[in-house]
Amino acid sequence: MKEQAVRWSLKISKDTDLSLRTFLGTQGMKKGDLSKFVEDAVNRRVLQCTIQDIWERNADADPDEVQRIVDEAVSEVRAERRAKQKVDKA
Repeated sequence: MKEQAVRWSLKISKDTDLSLRTFLGTQGMKKGDLSKFVEDAVNRRVLQCTIQDIWERNADADPDEVQRIVDEAVSEVRAERRAKQKVDKA
């Protein structure tokens, strides 16, 4: 299913606009690629900020406890995937 697009109105400096459009042009990008570039940049920045927030929030966490939690979660996901694969094969 295709996601519904939303229009944004943004104000960007002329220097940033020229730099970005020049960059996109050198990459052989076409009409519509500006929106894709901006969406990718926003998604990356949101992820980066989320990761930074998690690091700061867990700065005092015991590394061994964090590793135990991660290992447990990975094991659960792997078990669920194995079970799903068995059902799909049957």
